[in-house]
Amino acid sequence: MTAFAPVGLDHVVLRANTVSVMVEFYVDVIGCTVEKVQEKLGLTQLRAGGSLIDIVDVNGQLGQLGGKGPGAEGRNMDHFCLRIDPWDEDAILSHLNGHGIEVGDIGMRYGAEGMGPSIYIEDPEGNVVELKGPPQP
Repeated sequence: MTAFAPVGLDHVVLRANTVSVMVEFYVDVIGCTVEKVQEKLGLTQLRAGGSLIDIVDVNGQLGQLGGKGPGAEGRNMDHFCLRIDPWDEDAILSHLNGHGIEVGDIGMRYGAEGMGPSIYIEDPEGNVVELKGPPQP
């Protein structure tokens, strides 16, 4: 037994070549809100429910610590998953298509709450984002 237990995802940090495009994607397409901007650090924090998605400028104070920025030859991570609600696949696909977002694999996948529907997309810098619906019996 450990002295603590994880209770959820606090935040994800994405290093970005073009912060404004990334923020626009996560606000307009995903529905996040801008919570805090720390220009000196090159950091924009976006609210995603009970979690944050931090966008860090690769040329900023924090971003320079991570080396070369994301690109075709390497990514910051494999993917991260956002639990979304409500799940209306037709409405979600219509929304994504309306923003010119190419939709990847759609299927039932296991997640923190059990098996449920999910859709894979990519943000403007190639990070894979899984949109996950509620568990299905």
